[in-house]
Amino acid sequence: MTRAPRGSAAKPIEPLAFMFHDDGAVPNNPHLPLLLYRDVFDLSGTPHPENVIETLFRKNGWGSMWRNGIFPYVHYHSQIHEGMGIARGRAKVRFGGDKGQELDIVQGDAVVLPAGTGHQCLWASPNLLVISTYPPSGHYDLCRGSKAEHAKALQSIPKVPLPKRDPVYGENGPLLELWRQ
Repeated sequence: MTRAPRGSAAKPIEPLAFMFHDDGAVPNNPHLPLLLYRDVFDLSGTPHPENVIETLFRKNGWGSMWRNGIFPYVHYHSQIHEGMGIARGRAKVRFGGDKGQELDIVQGDAVVLPAGTGHQCLWASPNLLVISTYPPSGHYDLCRGSKAEHAKALQSIPKVPLPKRDPVYGENGPLLELWRQ
């Protein structure tokens, strides 16, 4: 049985929003904040939390999913936004590049990174399992912060279309309002 995200019966859980500046290597996104939804997935009692998260992402129009952790080096995607659902474990992740912010993410959290946002796993529990997902518009690329990538990313990031749906709450989710302001 798939469970709805916490807060879906009434008002959605409001995500924490973080803006990061271009640090010369990682461009980040000058207009869209990273969104962190704390304890948004109801994973209690399920032996397969990854299936709950994947089903919800798919229902909300986000696909191209994969199961893994988070790379231990700074990277970003310049041509697509990314969603992450934490199915198991916990991690300390630096978002925004070397001058960004370290955040602890745990089972039940979701993070939505606008195109250009740097991320790097600094520490992870051995059981960390992240479900990564992408909206249907955009193209997956993996950028590591070279000068050539940075120059191209500055051109491509503004062209990445906004998703039509929030990966957690669908067409009425907070992402749509926060990213269209």
